[in-house]
Amino acid sequence: MASSGQKTAKYIFVTGGVTSSLGKGIIASSLAKLLQSRGLSVTIQKFDPYINIDPGTLNPYEHGECYVTDDGAETDLDLGHYERFLNIRTSQANNVTTGRIYNNVITRERKGDFLGRTVQVVPHITDEIKRNIRLLCETGEYDIVITEIGGCVGDIESLPFVEAVRQLKFELGEKDTLVVHLTLVPYLASAGELKTKPTQHSVRMLLENGVQPDIIVCRTEHPLPPDIRRKIALFCNVQVNSVIEAIDAETIYDVPLLMRKEKLDQRALYMLDLYNDQDADLDSWKEFLGHLKNPTDSVTIGLIGKYVELRDAYKSIAEAFIHAGAKNECKVNIEWIQSETLGDYEQVAERLRDLDGILVAPGFGERGIEGKINAIRYARENSVPFFGICLGMQCACIEFARNVLGWGEAHSSEMNPNASHRVIDMMESQKKVTNMGGTMRLGAYPCKIKKDSLAAEVYGKTQISERHRHRYEFNNEFLKEFEKAGMAATGINPETGLVEIVELKNHPWFVGVQFHPELRSTVMDPHPLFVQFVRASQVHSQDKRLVDTTANVG
Repeated sequence: MASSGQKTAKYIFVTGGVTSSLGKGIIASSLAKLLQSRGLSVTIQKFDPYINIDPGTLNPYEHGECYVTDDGAETDLDLGHYERFLNIRTSQANNVTTGRIYNNVITRERKGDFLGRTVQVVPHITDEIKRNIRLLCETGEYDIVITEIGGCVGDIESLPFVEAVRQLKFELGEKDTLVVHLTLVPYLASAGELKTKPTQHSVRMLLENGVQPDIIVCRTEHPLPPDIRRKIALFCNVQVNSVIEAIDAETIYDVPLLMRKEKLDQRALYMLDLYNDQDADLDSWKEFLGHLKNPTDSVTIGLIGKYVELRDAYKSIAEAFIHAGAKNECKVNIEWIQSETLGDYEQVAERLRDLDGILVAPGFGERGIEGKINAIRYARENSVPFFGICLGMQCACIEFARNVLGWGEAHSSEMNPNASHRVIDMMESQKKVTNMGGTMRLGAYPCKIKKDSLAAEVYGKTQISERHRHRYEFNNEFLKEFEKAGMAATGINPETGLVEIVELKNHPWFVGVQFHPELRSTVMDPHPLFVQFVRASQVHSQDKRLVDTTANVG
């Protein structure tokens, strides 16, 4: 490292082979966590090979949740892992797609920046990829920048990214770059043995593209014996101690400890010629795992949503419950409930009776909306702790308007633009928008919380900032009627007057938020709304048990 002047970052590239969903994001996050725990400044970026400019217009069934950063970038869900593990904020520079790369190059071509030359994948596309890879490194903030290459080696979409890695490895030199390749070592029950051939073929394909991996991380269901490690090392041109076992873990939060046991961080530092004699400080991480694995209580919380068949659609919410559960030393069992199954209110009580808390998830569109409204009604009428996020908060307002204020036709203009009471309406700034991608209210916005409110008690302060992703808002035209009837707006955007938080008076715990608090929850800093919602669910669970015990005694 340079002893003076701007910090010179080292580059680690994480590629994957054999199959998708092996966990490149978790391996990248775990390695980053280990390096960070040694006192190094680390960040991670994700390069996705799909041609969409960003995931903002993708159906959650296609790509899981769309993660939003403070600066309003709609990104891949792996950025959520990066933030949850490292407890640092990411930005638009941390996620780049093929679509954005080509869009940038074509825009420059239209301006005449290439002076009439033929625009080609090499060098123009690869140069743009390399420019984006270097962006974070050039800030001078980081010792190490980890770049995860999405997809699998061999995919036609990934070829320009692998070529850019090859060029950078050549341009920067071997001590400034490191390639970590994640593969699968499957176990064939019929043969009773682990098979290395998929790993050999995956590495060979990487070699055909001019990239020699420095470290091979092997995802496996069974421990890798020494002879298997030697075989992989021999066929793949790496040293035996550069073959790392990534055995299936009980939780993704075990992986940093497993990688430390395999000395992945030590190996990376050695190969990058970085001297670091500081032991990894993972005491707080271990404390979190201790609470996570040894709960003293448990609750069952219903997550009501329209995409529950693909749980990655609500990845950040699920992880926020893990963080909040550990903070409360309580296991949170999530019951995934398709909102379309709750359309008949007469059957809702039977379906939700055993829940200790109800969370109505965010989303877009009309499908399943009546089921969400029915679930909220049940939570309100039966004093079940309720937490509504974005559309969940809007549904709480619709339910209150219909069943408390008596406005039977109340709705959101998203679902019914002709409703007599459009208690949720499109934001003024959105009414002239024609392009769908990247045009919502996105990123972090301030919120002022009213004193003596539940929200103020939860946050412990009255000035906060939270991330948003929506086009519709509470219609302030009806605010006085709502507050008079018992639903208070306790969080307001100080600049626009937009309602950010609503609470129900005379209810144990009923909170709806326009923003997405799950995007701010990390292992080391669980989000207070989730922490207190889980705590309220615990109290509700204990009260139910007490009632049951009293009834049995009687």
